[in-house]
Amino acid sequence: EVYFKNLSKQKQKEVMEKNGNNHKLRVCVATCNRADYSKLAPIMFGIKAEPQFFELDVVVLGSHLIDDYGNTYRMIEQDDFDIHTRLHTIVRGEDEAAMVESVGLALVKLPDVLNRLKPDIMIVHGDRFDALALATSAALMNIRILHIEGGEVSGTIDDSIRHAITKLAHYHVCCTRSAEQHLIAMCEDHDRILLAGCPSYDKLLSAKNKDYMSIIHMWLGEDVKTRDYIVALQHPVTTDIKHSIKMFELTLDALISFNKRTLVLFPNVDAGSKEMVRVMRKKGIEHHPNFRAVKHVPFDQFIQLVAHAGCMIGNSSCGVREVGAFGTPVINLGTRQTGRETGENVLHVRDADTQDKILHALQLQFGKQYPCSKIYGDGNAVPRILKFLKSIDLKEPLQKKFCFPPVKDNISQDIDHILETQSALAVDLGGTNLRVAIVSMKGEIVKKYTQLNPKTYEDRLELILKMCVEAASEAVNVNCRILGVEGIVLHSTKLIQEWSSVDLRTPISDVLHLPVWVDNDGNCAALAERKFGHGKGIENFVTLITGTGGFSVFAGIGGGIIHQHELIHGSSFCAAELGHIVVSLDGPECLCGSQGCIEAYASGIALQREAKKLHDEDLLLVEGMTVKNEEVVGAAHLIQAAKLGNTKAGNILRTAGTALGLGVVNILHTMNPSLVIISGVLASHYVNAVRDVINRQALSSAKAVDVVVSNLADPALLGAASLVLDYTTRRIY
Repeated sequence: EVYFKNLSKQKQKEVMEKNGNNHKLRVCVATCNRADYSKLAPIMFGIKAEPQFFELDVVVLGSHLIDDYGNTYRMIEQDDFDIHTRLHTIVRGEDEAAMVESVGLALVKLPDVLNRLKPDIMIVHGDRFDALALATSAALMNIRILHIEGGEVSGTIDDSIRHAITKLAHYHVCCTRSAEQHLIAMCEDHDRILLAGCPSYDKLLSAKNKDYMSIIHMWLGEDVKTRDYIVALQHPVTTDIKHSIKMFELTLDALISFNKRTLVLFPNVDAGSKEMVRVMRKKGIEHHPNFRAVKHVPFDQFIQLVAHAGCMIGNSSCGVREVGAFGTPVINLGTRQTGRETGENVLHVRDADTQDKILHALQLQFGKQYPCSKIYGDGNAVPRILKFLKSIDLKEPLQKKFCFPPVKDNISQDIDHILETQSALAVDLGGTNLRVAIVSMKGEIVKKYTQLNPKTYEDRLELILKMCVEAASEAVNVNCRILGVEGIVLHSTKLIQEWSSVDLRTPISDVLHLPVWVDNDGNCAALAERKFGHGKGIENFVTLITGTGGFSVFAGIGGGIIHQHELIHGSSFCAAELGHIVVSLDGPECLCGSQGCIEAYASGIALQREAKKLHDEDLLLVEGMTVKNEEVVGAAHLIQAAKLGNTKAGNILRTAGTALGLGVVNILHTMNPSLVIISGVLASHYVNAVRDVINRQALSSAKAVDVVVSNLADPALLGAASLVLDYTTRRIY
């Protein structure tokens, strides 16, 4: 941690020396409306908190200064920002011509402001027509532009405006991997794109636990309960105003019929908004007992309202982006957000042409609770953006460079302040230790944390959460982006007590706001081999894992089956419990309660049992061996004795290898894989015995199977990470 902090400081120092020793970066942030301020405010707070690096100038224009839209410039003042300039740029009329005239008016007024401020860089957000005027003015006046949320896809004219601003901007901060790829496909310079996440998520992910009931009562009434009200926010679609007004009318009719308390926010200033307000008043929404119609809600309070709503309905980007952080159900109407990446909490009603369709969607979604989604951010966007700003060299040429096709294959470059490594958290709940690792897309364990496993369930869960939070925080410092969490649990009733039917996913997901999966170590080892090891490209193979924790008393025998490139779980998730294949009807008792299982012969537990028997009979130690009084006799001593010529120890290992081999023969005759991979600490001691048993016992058609020892250092952790990485990077919404 200290190393990376010092490295960051050194790079910042080098940039400041290039820019002039005492030069602070003068940043102009221009905000046009309540929506873009919610994204820009976290960045503004970050800039203000580092006066040794930055000077901040705030310019306010657009609907912020209009009474009909709530005079939202006041919330900027309440946040204790000094507003340098207020520009009245909106031409009233709320039609297409008024939007064009508003852009023209802004272009007339902005040059004088920019001449006075002389910023080094201007931060512009999003896809509004006001933002297009800002970017055009800054570009023509040779002022560097940092564009927030470029590369995204949606409906209406906003798409064209967003991409036009992208072409004018010198630097880009995007929220999702898809947006980053779109920017690269648009020929933007790879080195000037930062995948940071949405800045508003920095506030969202820390907001839900705050006091919220007073906010709900203030806006919706004292009798309203959580999850029992609706938030509605619908804007005109500028490319089809007539249809969007009709859709809004149908939405209000459906909400009236649904008969739930509803908070309706006024639409934005786009063409068609005046007609939408007329529809509201025609239906008496402002005086209806079930409705509260408001022009503006402060963002901090709006967060709490949507976080605890029974549903959100409309066509605002907030519904498909920010609301996913809370798992609140969303109904997205029409085409305004077509192409946006969304979580599973969003139900799309693209042809919202009847009241019944919208009413049915309300009945399906209202009151549900979905997993939290972090598609658009992980709560660390602002530190990344500030780091990015500090890296800007003002002596570099201002002229943009475009990277025309062919596009580079490797879009994730190792530039520590620009792009990060896609990674996963792997959590190994073993019998002896708890382990948490940050694993990269390439299968590299970037950092690993190990703690002794506490004795009680409550203490174990508390420690898991603490280690996961620590690892997720450290991931930012080592330039890793955590996409999800996979938990590995040893499946044995006697190894880890109190873990039957325990929900591990929910507490971890609630704390980290990440998707979580849980599986056993054998299945994870198979996934690791499929992605990183001998199983890569093999259609059918089997993995046997002979313990993940050294020669531990808790090391059992596990397994995983890959059939037609997919992991087999079985009807009750009990497939591939290969350690419990019975190879002898009167064999030793297994921890599962049965007799003669492979695990009763070949596991670390079984070998320790046999080593103790020999030691108690003074038959274990041979010349060159010693066991201290306080030392626990285990499998390692048995293996050492066999290597030094102890025939009884050697016979025990051969029996164990034979039992494992017989189990493998059963697998060959059942699954007929082309490859068997043995992993774990005992693999090298068993592989030859397994091959010998196959040659003696297997059918001739099955003998051609390859039996190899895994070359992966920690297959269970790597496999856990591979599940997360494969799922999150191929998922399409």
